[in-house]
Amino acid sequence: MLREALQSTRVRLLAWVLVPVIMVLSLTLVTAWSMLTQQQSQAIDGHLSREAGELQILATKAIDPKTDTTFTSAKGLLELYVQRTVPDPNETMFVVVNGSVISRTTDTPAVRLDQDPEFLALVNEVTKAGFGNYQTAVGNARYIVVPIVSPDERGALVGIIFSDLESKQISDLLYRFALIVLLSLIAATAVGWLVAGRVLRPITKIRQTAHEIGASDLSMRIADTSGGTELMQLAAEFNLMLDRIQESFEINKQFVDDAGHELRTPLTIISGHLELMEADSSQADSSMVIVKDELSRMSRIVRDLQTLTKSSQPDFIKRTEIRLVDLGDELFVKASQLGNRNWSLGEIPETSWSLDRERITQAILQISENAIRFTSDGDLIRIDIQLVGKGVEISVSDSGPGIPAASRDRITERFVRGEAQANSGQGAGLGLALVSAIAAGHGGKLVIGDSEFGGAKVTLRIPR
Repeated sequence: MLREALQSTRVRLLAWVLVPVIMVLSLTLVTAWSMLTQQQSQAIDGHLSREAGELQILATKAIDPKTDTTFTSAKGLLELYVQRTVPDPNETMFVVVNGSVISRTTDTPAVRLDQDPEFLALVNEVTKAGFGNYQTAVGNARYIVVPIVSPDERGALVGIIFSDLESKQISDLLYRFALIVLLSLIAATAVGWLVAGRVLRPITKIRQTAHEIGASDLSMRIADTSGGTELMQLAAEFNLMLDRIQESFEINKQFVDDAGHELRTPLTIISGHLELMEADSSQADSSMVIVKDELSRMSRIVRDLQTLTKSSQPDFIKRTEIRLVDLGDELFVKASQLGNRNWSLGEIPETSWSLDRERITQAILQISENAIRFTSDGDLIRIDIQLVGKGVEISVSDSGPGIPAASRDRITERFVRGEAQANSGQGAGLGLALVSAIAAGHGGKLVIGDSEFGGAKVTLRIPR
């Protein structure tokens, strides 16, 4: 569980942001510490050097009050300097003459090095001015020893700054800064966690939706896809993808249901006649004719179902510019071969239209087959192509019995047949459904009405 949580996108996103920030801040703290301690070390040495310089100036210019002349005694010079000097915090001074401490500043140092035998032994060994470091109970002490020699005395000024105590101010400052940074990082992490959760919410919803979707229910969607962020756009596209998947699934399911429903009857007939052929071989010829007829009907049903299934796909209709006169001539030639009827072609305008020639031909031939089925030899069938408003209408009119008004809305549905067709047992009820799908693919619709010849007029109404 913990491992999965650490590998989550939310944690990784925070890590990608916070780890570089932590590294930069850590490097900043280390660099600041190094620079400040270096500057402080230089400042301590500079301060001790100034003390030594002031002693040199005093030695050359000061007047000994006892002799009214320049100092000839190391002891007197050093005592005067210590008396005039007020040490800074964490600083102390004392004077050594002939190996013994004779005077010190009035401060109270953290450690009395003037009473430390080891340190005094170290000081008494110094023969020329110089710096040094000495470890004390409060850390490092930076010191300078300035020897002063007179004819009868050997003395030295010792200036000391407890550098670790000085550094403590910097350490405290950086510690407070680091604490502020840490608290800021904790707050930033909390805010970042909430923001990352909000930003990644669409992805979480996508994952949950994908997990909950099953073959029996493809209706799940991401509810809130408002907002212009890339992730919200991803969520919206995910919903559109699910719409397409659901539509495809429903189409395939409907195809299977339709095929199972419509093929059951011919399969039963074929099975019955095959059993009859086994029982009575004398019936083989007549049964084989029926079997072949049913197989042919099954083939037509499957072909029509496949076409209806494809009708919802984007590439079902492939438009090209077609001269309506050429289209009308082609439709007339092909349709007139379907049956012995009194065929005619209405006047067609001299213009072009963007249509799918193959699908339009398929639709008109299907309508023509229906017209032939319900008319007799010599009955009238006319094909018209007319411009109406901003669209074109391609129609087939006949002088047959027509289609009752009560049946016109349902007759374009799958497996719904007209009354006369149902009574005759002809067709599967897919023809006009296919024609309606072709009209819809062109952005139009199928219209069924009465013809001027007393029969039916079936029209494809297609907009520009």
